[in-house]
Amino acid sequence: MTANGGSSRSVSASDPGGSRSDATMTDNAPLGSPRVDNAVIKSRDLDVYYGDDQALHGVNMDIPERKVTALIGPSGCGKSTFLRSINRMNDLIDIARVDGDLYFHDKNVYDDDVDPVALRRKIGMVFQKPNPFPKSIRDNVAYGLRVQGKDDGDVDEKVHTALERAALLEEVEDQLDSSGLDLSGGQQQRLCIARAIAPDPEVILMDEPASALDPVATSKIEDLIEDLAEEYTVVIVTHNMQQAARISDKTAVFLTGGHLVEFDDTNKIFENPESDRVEDYITGKFG
Repeated sequence: MTANGGSSRSVSASDPGGSRSDATMTDNAPLGSPRVDNAVIKSRDLDVYYGDDQALHGVNMDIPERKVTALIGPSGCGKSTFLRSINRMNDLIDIARVDGDLYFHDKNVYDDDVDPVALRRKIGMVFQKPNPFPKSIRDNVAYGLRVQGKDDGDVDEKVHTALERAALLEEVEDQLDSSGLDLSGGQQQRLCIARAIAPDPEVILMDEPASALDPVATSKIEDLIEDLAEEYTVVIVTHNMQQAARISDKTAVFLTGGHLVEFDDTNKIFENPESDRVEDYITGKFG
């Protein structure tokens, strides 16, 4: 299958018909506790290739609902590739190919009948660098809503709600018609978060959302992420292990070669990991 001129997917032999609601963890499971009872996202033997290069190897993991799950590991370990697989952003890369299965509410997101654009309304994304549109603050947040055909009254209400949830409304309430590009870097990133949550997604993916920000702006983003988890499932890629320890409930550790080595409660990962390789990475012996 190809979508948006992008990635192709091979249906696994264990699932010849596409999606299955009773997805089971395989023998390729990582150390720790990769199964959860309230999983909203499940990956099963997920492989991702860029041309002939394999970026992910047989990833098996359950991501719990309304929790913060951190993906950590050295550069090039596949954590951002996994993140982009969840809402099929890898489809936009011509040489990307996905094998295996990835479920959102027990529906395989790589089934032929799944519309990637509709999927991304349910699984929003915030990128590493703030990327506001060259539009007003109001129009930045309203953009996705207008694409969906919402009427103006509904749009205005949702814009205010999204800005409030993103902890930005008080700072910009009197300048909603000003350009989003005039905001500080931290404010721009919170504007992008407001834009992502305005269409009422269930999941928010964040790819190093604070890496380009100063410590004060980073602290505000971290506080916001913890608040968002009360209403949304949050999956965040971070190179900052202290940040992962502060804000996440679950942590997945990817190591070189695109292997998920361990997945467990965050305090377990950082205080008593099962893998010696994970302990070495966390303590700075490599990575």
